[in-house]
Parts: sequence; C-alpha cells; structure tokens
Amino acid sequence: MPRTIDILLVDDNPDDVELTREALAASKIHIDSLNVVADGVEAMAYLRKEGAYANVTRPSVIFLDLNMPRKDGREVLTELKADANLQTIPVVILTTSDDEEDILRSYQLHANCYVRKPVDLAGLIKVVQTVQDFWFTVVELPPR
Repeated sequence: MPRTIDILLVDDNPDDVELTREALAASKIHIDSLNVVADGVEAMAYLRKEGAYANVTRPSVIFLDLNMPRKDGREVLTELKADANLQTIPVVILTTSDDEEDILRSYQLHANCYVRKPVDLAGLIKVVQTVQDFWFTVVELPPR
C-alpha cells in the first residue's frame, strides 16, 4: 500500500510559501497534502489538533522556518520534541539563515536536518526535490 505524504509548512513569508508550493508541484513525488501555517502558535495548534485544526491529518514531515512572529521555529522545535505524541515527526529546518549558531541550536533541539533555503525558484526546486527524494523515497518514516 502506498504511503500518504502530508507536509506541514510553517513559514510566515508568503513569497517563500509560494516558491515552496511551486517547487513541490514540480516534483515527481506525489504529495497528498501541503498544509501551511504562518507562525509557531498556529503550528502547535495544528499539531495538537486544537480549535480549527481538530480534524487535520498528522504530517509525515514538517518544513519549519526559524524566524517567525509570535513563536519562532526554535520554540516550536523545543515544544515539538518535548511532546511524546509529536516528537517522532521529522522536522526539516528550511530557512534562509546560514548563521552557525542557528544551525548548531537547531540540531541541539533535535531537528532532523537543516537546509538553507535558496532565494531563487530554480535553486529552491533543486533543494526541495532533494529533500523530498530523501524523505519520501529513501527514509522509512515512523508510523502515524
């Protein structure tokens, strides 16, 4: 039985969200759903199925930006990996930051990988396709 692939994209930049959507659409891999939330508060509500998110599907993987309003990606990662019900969801940090401290801190908080987001569509397509190929064809994901 083919597995379903559901992605949660946590990013507050509409341009980056649109570029990521385009990059995912250009991929050979079938994505069942791409759900987008704009900040860490929404991300945690989504993951905990609170309020408007009561009936959402648990994501196969989370693409998480670091720099967002209200609750940033580091705070989300901290909460997510401390929650026994959520900690097995793979988290791909997808951010424009190349700050060594951000990279180190993300791995200390148990990010599964850290990917610097290219600013152009062609570069982003290449990165997203590489991430997708790895996470959805090579890796065995935990059961949901």
